[in-house]
Amino acid sequence: MKQWYETMYENYGIKYDSEVFTQGTQGECNSIEQEINYDKSLKIIDIGCGTGRHTIELSKRGYKVTGIDLSESLLSRAKEKAASADLKIDFRKCDARTLPFINEFDVAIMLCGGAFPLMETDEMNYEILKNISRALKEHGKLIMTTMNGFFPLLHSVKDFHSDADDKEKTAYEGGVFDFMTFRDRSTITVVDDFGNKKELECNERYYIPSEMTWLLKSVGFKTIDIYGAKLGSLSRGDKLNTDDFQMLIIAEK
Repeated sequence: MKQWYETMYENYGIKYDSEVFTQGTQGECNSIEQEINYDKSLKIIDIGCGTGRHTIELSKRGYKVTGIDLSESLLSRAKEKAASADLKIDFRKCDARTLPFINEFDVAIMLCGGAFPLMETDEMNYEILKNISRALKEHGKLIMTTMNGFFPLLHSVKDFHSDADDKEKTAYEGGVFDFMTFRDRSTITVVDDFGNKKELECNERYYIPSEMTWLLKSVGFKTIDIYGAKLGSLSRGDKLNTDDFQMLIIAEK
């Protein structure tokens, strides 16, 4: 049986590129370049690359990037965009829970959810982090964003989604945040590229900084720094607070 995140992204490549959260690509790539000191010799893997927005933009800037995603629909759109830009990019259909790479990359990016933390169990999310660590070389760096567990303690996740300036207006209903599991369960309605309406039961995991620090240390990362994350900006200058829906994590092996 397909999970909600698999069904959501079927025939969704064009709609995906119009979502609010995909509009900060240029600034986010600027931040990535700064973080890796503009070193174009580094091999980068983009985990949960979607339609390849970061993969393609970084490739345009001269970096060697491999993009992986679970969705054939999103990858098909990514390949079309790369071809129209005359770029040869290695896009692969891969499940982040079973990555085949070992000591192959210098940098891993996993932004705007990526594969993490959509998985249905904490153990699956942990497997993703473990596989990323395995895929990175010694002293490799992970740049990722994930949902800030402090946000739902003081804010309504439903109101956050309702207030988002989303041209496609993905409908979010009946969100229930479980304080015991830090999971938000909701029903969302989306319309795909062919006009088909889908109603999906979603289950997303929020994390607090101390959890992420422990998880990343347990899979081999030696330094973990956590900040607030803003659309179009991934800055070490943004101190994490309870108003940040997402947090930026920079970890090094």
